[in-house]
Amino acid sequence: MIIYYEYYKAGKRMLKFKNGDLYIEDVKFSNIAKEFGTAVYVYSKNQIIKNYDAYKSVFSKNEGLICFACKTNSNAGVLKILSALGAGADTTSGGEIYRCLKAGFDPSKIVYAGVGKTSQEIEYALKSKILMFNVESIEELDAIDKIAGKLKVKAKIAFRVNPDVDPDTHSHIVTGKKGSKFGIAYEDAISAYMYAKKKKNIVISGVHSHIGSQILDAAPFALAAKKIKKIVDEIEKNGVKIEYVNSGGGLGVKYEKSQKALFPKQIADVIFPLYKDKKFIFEPGRSIIANAGHLLCKVVYRKTSGGKSFLITDAGMNDLIRPAFYEAYHEIIAVKRNKAKKVKTDVVGPICESSDFMGKDRMLPILKQDALLLVTCAGAYGAAMSSQYNSRPLLPEVLVEGRKVSLIRKRAGYEDLILNEA
Repeated sequence: MIIYYEYYKAGKRMLKFKNGDLYIEDVKFSNIAKEFGTAVYVYSKNQIIKNYDAYKSVFSKNEGLICFACKTNSNAGVLKILSALGAGADTTSGGEIYRCLKAGFDPSKIVYAGVGKTSQEIEYALKSKILMFNVESIEELDAIDKIAGKLKVKAKIAFRVNPDVDPDTHSHIVTGKKGSKFGIAYEDAISAYMYAKKKKNIVISGVHSHIGSQILDAAPFALAAKKIKKIVDEIEKNGVKIEYVNSGGGLGVKYEKSQKALFPKQIADVIFPLYKDKKFIFEPGRSIIANAGHLLCKVVYRKTSGGKSFLITDAGMNDLIRPAFYEAYHEIIAVKRNKAKKVKTDVVGPICESSDFMGKDRMLPILKQDALLLVTCAGAYGAAMSSQYNSRPLLPEVLVEGRKVSLIRKRAGYEDLILNEA
């Protein structure tokens, strides 16, 4: 039996059952648990490469740059894989720029977004010689111009334009509708570019938009692209040459059986034909790393209460906050094939919050204490958003390549909880 996941290319599945044991690539999850304990994040290197190659194949016929959205997963081991593949980086803080430089990314392939760039972060980015800033306000533009002047350098910029497009996704991850904190309002975009044209230390290099995340339909991307094309045409009539068209990220992945993943080619097909002489930037994150990473945990206790069955695991909302924060769904699988009767079960964690759950009302076999469970498709916004809430140390992360397993973040200990406290 092979797990139902669909990947961007046909070929070997990275998750599969063999002789009753669930494997990632050529390694049993039960062996990973023995060596590294639980809970633990587990990534497939070959799945990361396969997902990246899906973008690379699209861009091979169009000059462009694939910038991994490192906010989805900023582990150095993951970043090093992507930098070695030639990827660029989409960053949202000075810290992310630092991480990417340490992981070997070419600074000329780094773009910097975010609504609240501080003067210290702007200066660090300019000194690091990144490709460009995705500017989100006029005051931010003024700050970049001033700091660039002080450093006697020119700053390349693209305005992030809010195209007022509803991508029909979760309200917490919509970024391109009117009234969002992100970007320049669509109706103000042309005047913003004309203002930037007068700045001595600014080089206008592109236009940027980002409408949201976990989008499963190409139609919102097509609508946004058409609206952005009107902006490009108008500002170029006014003497501003646009080199790069950056269409953000946001491609959805298949978390549930009923969902259908969006493929990079589907987005390229609605964006590339609009432009003849532009370079393209795309900023995928979730679609590269989500289905490459999983959270392995074990059943600590079982109980029934109020007519409900519970499996209490050693992974909590501090380790994977998406279910609590976004009402997100992750498939949960017993790592050992089990023919026991299936019962409706809530899979929960040890955190003192009612919102601490991995999944509710899941049909799972009756399991013993210490049985292993896999919370799948957790590579994006899993470890990256984890915390030490309830004073729980951060989890380790391991990378699997074929039969090889490498520790890419050690398990934190109690002493780490107070490491920086006075």
